[in-house]
Amino acid sequence: MEHFLDAFRNYANFSGRATRQQYWMFFLIYIVIYVILSCVDFVLGTYFISAIFSLVMLVPSIAYATRRLHDTNRSGWWQLIVLIPLIGMIVLIVFLALKSSDETRFGEPA
Repeated sequence: MEHFLDAFRNYANFSGRATRQQYWMFFLIYIVIYVILSCVDFVLGTYFISAIFSLVMLVPSIAYATRRLHDTNRSGWWQLIVLIPLIGMIVLIVFLALKSSDETRFGEPA
């Protein structure tokens, strides 16, 4: 839960680095909360609760992914690769899952 709260403390911080564990724990908690909210939406017959959550989490998610890419010595702009259908998302997931680089131009390891 600490990694999820860290996303809010660094809401729009696109500098620095995030380790694999930090990023994937954040992502796991994000998915769990989203699924719970989607179930609540389904029960209530609405779909705006999960949509609002997604909008609130948009900037922190992009910022966290940017810091994760920095940890693999890549620019955050690599997130735009998802605009390439099918292949782009696969490539981004691979980049996010790669081992951290010891030396990067983005600072010390987190």
